Amino acid sequence: MLDLKISGGTLVDGSGGSPFSGDIGVKDGRIVALGRVSEPARRTIDAGGTKVMPGFIDIHTHYDGQAVWDRTLAPSSVHGVTSVLMGNCGVGFAPLRPGSASVLVKLMEGVEEIPGTVLYEGLDWAWESFGSYLDRVEQTPHAINVAAQIPHDPVRLYVMGERAATQQAATHDDVCAMRAIVREALEAGAFGFSTGRSDTHRTSDGRDTPAAIADLQELSGIASALRDMPYRILSAVSDFDMFKGLDRFDAEFDVLEAMARAAGRPMTITTLERLGNPGQWNEVRRRIEGARASGLDMRMQIAPRGVGVLNGLRTTLNLLMGKPSYRAIMKLPHDRLVAELKKPEVRQHILSDPFVKISELDPSAPPQIDQAIAALDFISMRMFELGDPPNYEPSEETSIGARARARGVGVLEEIYDILLKDDGEALIYFPIFNYNAGNLDTTAEMMRHEAAHLGLGDGGAHVGTICDGAWTTFFLQHWARERTRGRLSLEQAVKMITADHAAFMGLSDRGRIAVGQIADLNIVDWEELRLSRPRMAYDLPAGGKRLLQDAHGYVATIVCGQTIMEHGVATGAMPGKVLRAS
Repeated sequence: MLDLKISGGTLVDGSGGSPFSGDIGVKDGRIVALGRVSEPARRTIDAGGTKVMPGFIDIHTHYDGQAVWDRTLAPSSVHGVTSVLMGNCGVGFAPLRPGSASVLVKLMEGVEEIPGTVLYEGLDWAWESFGSYLDRVEQTPHAINVAAQIPHDPVRLYVMGERAATQQAATHDDVCAMRAIVREALEAGAFGFSTGRSDTHRTSDGRDTPAAIADLQELSGIASALRDMPYRILSAVSDFDMFKGLDRFDAEFDVLEAMARAAGRPMTITTLERLGNPGQWNEVRRRIEGARASGLDMRMQIAPRGVGVLNGLRTTLNLLMGKPSYRAIMKLPHDRLVAELKKPEVRQHILSDPFVKISELDPSAPPQIDQAIAALDFISMRMFELGDPPNYEPSEETSIGARARARGVGVLEEIYDILLKDDGEALIYFPIFNYNAGNLDTTAEMMRHEAAHLGLGDGGAHVGTICDGAWTTFFLQHWARERTRGRLSLEQAVKMITADHAAFMGLSDRGRIAVGQIADLNIVDWEELRLSRPRMAYDLPAGGKRLLQDAHGYVATIVCGQTIMEHGVATGAMPGKVLRAS
């Protein structure tokens, strides 16, 4: 007898081929029958009228802390994701030298906006090596599968201590020690190695990240640990020093390309259409095409929508925080804060207050927030009220700036009034990247490149500012159903977030609907698939807050043959595994 039968659905199998009608038979967590399945099953799901797809694979998340305490791993599990890869951007929690937890907390707090109070409350620090960290994650049951890369910053801190934190160069002995640690982690099941070289990444006390200045000797030396291993991957994030005002794109790319050559393994590089340098992504494409022509497997990792921040009265940042009179009351309970802001005299006082620099009051705040305030009239033309359901490709005519002009009021006044809507729950969306032309046309061009794959959702991170962990739902809804210009076929879109990602990670047993594959599946009411507006929840350890986004249209999400989500509600099943590269 089968454990599960899914009958009568339209199967979009992840291969990129045309959808077809059929049944799926599941036993012992694997697909054992396809087509017309007559065997009886302990449970049968009638999938008539739905699309049945493989479980989605998200290659860019930051659940490194959350995976220790949280079983459900939302938001990813809410949006059809059945396997996640963490340890991105060079940050994480292993290896851990005893007594140095606070350094890693400051790192993750600053780079990925996960509050230190949450991490101290949620983590027991019961590991030292990367392998023992994976063992600790494995002790927590999970609804979905978890995989990890070993991140550069903890490795550097483990070997170099304070010398790493103060941006000193690694010695030859340091590099040898780091290579040995990375090799040990790869042998313990790490899927690869990640490094972070972003100018905007800072620790919560305002320092550059430890690995930000790593030179060619260090990166190539560490990457060489991958060369004679079975299949592994590299990942990197870099701004190419654009925020330091330096024009050294090719020099920086040379370092990353040399790292990939030293490893002899696939490498993915964060690629964005940047507000301050809109042509940079074309330079990344040019160099990646050259590298691929020479035999290197280098990829562009693309976000399928504008990457931006949310402003609200509950979010970590909003533009009113540059006003001293707002800062004096902003920590009031939400209802009291809304009541105060509605008072005419308070409104007038805040609007007439001069701005102060937020980054001087909060070392972890990115300096770009002050630049945004200084250019408020300009950026208001690309800031939008985020409705419910949310529109992630709004037109300039609906921008905050256009609305303010139509009302005959100042931009900040328009922002103030929007933030008070819906009892203070309204949100303003500011797409910083991938939205220079006021649409997603460039994103479409990037996504369609042969070297592109999708990611950058940052599930588990930026808990009070960004809510892009729902990107899989958006991607299918927007690019395969709603958008007329540059629309993807459903079978192509599904392949991009299932089989393609499985292949990149070296996972041969999932990502497709085929006999012998692990039964990680989604049953989707295609016409009902949509997002709600993000909302703030206070369910992290120590009462920490995070933005969550609900999805509609997922009839069921199945992991290893067990249903973990049904009509948007977690079932309590915990079949997820810690995946280890072999």
